[in-house]
Amino acid sequence: MALVAWSPWFIPLAILWVGNRQLGLFILMHDAAHALLHPSRRINDAMGFWLCGTEVHGYRSYHLQHHRYVQQTEDPDLVLSAPFPISRASLRRKMWRDISGQTFYKQRIAPGLNAWREPPLGQSRWVSLGQWIHQTRWFLGGNAVFALAFTAAGWGWLWLGVWLLPMATWLPLITRLRNISEHALVAPNEPDPLQHARTTHANFWERMWLAPYWVNYHCEHHMFTQIPCWNLPLAHRWLHEKGLTARMNTSPGYAALLRQAASV
Repeated sequence: MALVAWSPWFIPLAILWVGNRQLGLFILMHDAAHALLHPSRRINDAMGFWLCGTEVHGYRSYHLQHHRYVQQTEDPDLVLSAPFPISRASLRRKMWRDISGQTFYKQRIAPGLNAWREPPLGQSRWVSLGQWIHQTRWFLGGNAVFALAFTAAGWGWLWLGVWLLPMATWLPLITRLRNISEHALVAPNEPDPLQHARTTHANFWERMWLAPYWVNYHCEHHMFTQIPCWNLPLAHRWLHEKGLTARMNTSPGYAALLRQAASV
């Protein structure tokens, strides 16, 4: 943000960097859902909320169900991986919707508009809209506070261009790539824990722009759910020393994985 304030020419770089850091905040909140940020559950949950910007409790119940029933019918994340493989044209359309802001609009804005335009039968528009506001109060409130603070300081355009714009474009795209890399093309009801999820080998640039905080070590995360993200590379080396990585579901990189996911 400081670089963009100095020169708007840094906006494209900032969109990639800040969007990646926004995904990083979600990954740290994910670790908070596993109670890995602090030994005290109370402090851990407070860190997940106040420092990572997401309410932990609701996500925890959802996410632990994913771990309990990974790639099974009861897995709430199955809908993210089940459609693959898809065609290249379909993948391009999905990625365009992400980078153009359509996904952000569908997920963050359209539900509020629909709550007002099409309230449930027997419910007023105001009640319907109020329920949506209550459900998204932390997202709306947090962003409103930052927007007002930046505007009061005379930098409102900086919040729009370097916080909201990455959130609406680059973040949805790399979140989709992350979802594809973790479980797409993984066989349903797979009994082998080394095949439940995929580890994608990420180079320096992929880690910088796509895969923060070692999120690419996803097979290790499913095997050892109580290892924090910063120790996942160590877990990978340990598995390699034991001769187990040859049996793991791995990909040499994100480009190779996308070619495999869009192979129809």
